[in-house]
This record gives sequence, structure tokens and C-alpha cells, in this order.
Amino acid sequence: MVTMSRQLGVWGIAVGILCVLGASTVQGDDWPNWRGPDHNGISRETGWDANKLQEGPHFLWRKQIGTGFASVTVSGGRAYAMGNSAKAEGKSDQEQKDTLWCFDAKTGAEIWKQTYPCLLEPKSHEGGPSATPTVEAGRVYILSKQGHVLCLDAQNGTVIWQKHLTNDYGVKPHEWGFSGSPITVGDLIVLNAGTHGLALRKQDGTLAWINEKGPAGYSSAVPYEQQGKTCAAILGNQEVYGVVAATGQVLWKQPWKTMYDESIPDAIIAGDKLFMSSGLGTGAALFTVHADRLVRIWSHKEMQNWLSTSILWQGHIYGVDTKDGALKCLDFQTGAVKWAHEGLGVGSVTLAGGKLLALSDKGKLMIANASPAGYTELAVAQILDGKCWTVPVLANGRIYARNAEGELVCIDVSGADH
Repeated sequence: MVTMSRQLGVWGIAVGILCVLGASTVQGDDWPNWRGPDHNGISRETGWDANKLQEGPHFLWRKQIGTGFASVTVSGGRAYAMGNSAKAEGKSDQEQKDTLWCFDAKTGAEIWKQTYPCLLEPKSHEGGPSATPTVEAGRVYILSKQGHVLCLDAQNGTVIWQKHLTNDYGVKPHEWGFSGSPITVGDLIVLNAGTHGLALRKQDGTLAWINEKGPAGYSSAVPYEQQGKTCAAILGNQEVYGVVAATGQVLWKQPWKTMYDESIPDAIIAGDKLFMSSGLGTGAALFTVHADRLVRIWSHKEMQNWLSTSILWQGHIYGVDTKDGALKCLDFQTGAVKWAHEGLGVGSVTLAGGKLLALSDKGKLMIANASPAGYTELAVAQILDGKCWTVPVLANGRIYARNAEGELVCIDVSGADH
């Protein structure tokens, strides 16, 4: 039996169920890792005001964090973001560095930063880090595109331990480097690295398990439950697969090939169903998850998520089809297209309080009701210039968004209770 991905613990399970039903009473919440506390791109937050975007937007602060595409995480009143110094500061190869920034989430005041040598590596894009920091239990875990894995003290940025996937464990990098954000499962960090995943021990970064050392995909692992075990679904180089998180045992594999092996969006798991979508002509498909295999229910090319993962909400998929640059709504069970709204380009979407937050690749933020009845826009504002491939984040009444050049903005959308 496969169940929806959830945080461990009774509280996480209870809140996750409420979130799926759209009945959560939580007003504000952190966003401590890639795609949020439930790994599904959905914020538990409801007490925010879309009208504030239409009236302003009201920018609380702006920062230059360096080139890159890593998203923002918010935990304990702090915002964590990453960028590379090379283009912004004109550094030579020997001087290029990634920086992990820790800001006051409300004011933008710098609390600390930690840098380490890492090449920008602009290949058909601006370059810089792609993986988003994960914050858990007073620690921050990060992965660079070259394979640096660091564990830092969330309070002061001190490095607790550091490893290198290639130098220490022999893992082969992909053409565009490592991209999947770290996820924590029990006492492990699970990464989309190696042919069928890799896990390090949170305590010291030592290797817990690895399934071969070939190139991985660019997606992040998604935790879920199967046959009473916590597992992870991962889109690898040319297939999506499931592994037992504690041991790395491969449960099932399904071929999933994308042009140029650009396997980027995450899997979406709900009940015993798994949804995948990729761009560059690949399309979308829904599968039933069995103990040792996936069985296809439907597939078509009407949803092609190239860089950004879709959202599953109340029986419908909302995502950016980069084939035509449209935000689309699909029936989850049948794949039928309910509506399409053009203008997103290679944009991204997240969801909070039953509302879609869609950011176009040119920095226009659109807020609309998440409903299969049609696209109903509530607010729209230009919040950034330049290339915007990174998904926005909403946490505690504030929207965080960045562009490729490294401009990070924080926008007030707080309700009366914030």
C-alpha cells in the first residue's frame, strides 16, 4: 500500500491531510526545504492577502545573492538562499565561490554567510547553484552543482561537516552538474546522485548506501510510504524509480526519457498513484504504483513541465506547460485539460490557501484561484526583471522570489493576523 508523502510524526500527518482537503486552519508556516514541509509545493498557510500584491507590491527588502537558480527556504524567522559570485563580481575560475546566505526573514538583515569554492559553470544558462537548502533540527544541508555537500549550524553558519560526492564517493556528475535538493528521512540525507540514489548519514556525512555511480537526474527525491516503509521516488537520468530510504533497496523502475536527458521535475505521489511530467516533447503520464512496478493509466503531451514541477490539489494538476508557455489545469485521474492560461513561458507555480502563485519566466507574478472551473485571476504584479526560472515561496505572510542574476525580493502579503 502506498500513501501520500508526509513529514514523520502524528502532527505532520494530521496537518498534511488537512492541507489536501483544503481545510487547514493554520495561518502561517515555515518553508524549510524544497517544495515545502510536505514536499508537494503546497503551503499550509491560509492567512495571507492576495490583494496586497495588487495594491503594491510592497517590497519589504531586496538582496543580491549571486547567480543561480536555487530557491529559498524559511525556518525559525530566517531565510536561506544561495548564489555564485563569479558573474556578479567578475571572479576568475580560481576565485569563483558559492555563498549560502542567512537573512532575517522579515527585515532582510544579514545574519551570516558561508562561502566555498565552486565554479559558476554557465552552460546554456547563467550557471550557479540549483539545489535548495534544507533546514532541519538546527542544521542546514546544501548541495552544490559540483557535488559539495555541506552541513552547517543554522544559527551561526559554522560548518559541521562537508563531503564531496565525486571526490569522496566516486559519483559521476551529469552534464549540468548536481541539482536535486537534499531531503532528510530519519537519520539520513537522501540525494538524487548516482544511478539509483545515494544517502549520507546526517550526523557526519558518511555514506549510508549508494546504488551504482552513474549520472543522476536533476530532480529531488520525494518521500512516500510503501508497504509500511518510508521510501523515496526519484526521477533519475532516464527512469523514475522507488527506493527504500533506509537501505537504498530499489523497489521499482520505470523508463522515463527526456531529450538531452533533462530529467528535472519531481514525481508527484498521491495514494497509489504517481504523476510524472517532463518538457522537450516528453509530456505527462499517470501510473499506479505496485510493489515492484508502475502500471500506466494515461499519458499525453498536453502538460510538459520542463523546469518546474506541477501541483496536485483536490484532484487536479496545475502546472506550466512549456510547450506553449501556459498555466494549465488537468484532471488527475483522466489527464483531461480543464483550462489553459498563456503567458508563463518557462515559469513556475506553487500553491497556498487554495490559490495558485504563478511566476512567469519574465518576473510577472500572478495569483489565481485553484479551481478546475477556469482561470480566475485575483492579482498580478511585475516583481522581478530578467530570467525567472525559480519557483516563488510563500511563508509567514511573505513571498520570496529570485531571478537568475541573483536579485532576491521579499514581498508583504500578510493578513490581519500577521
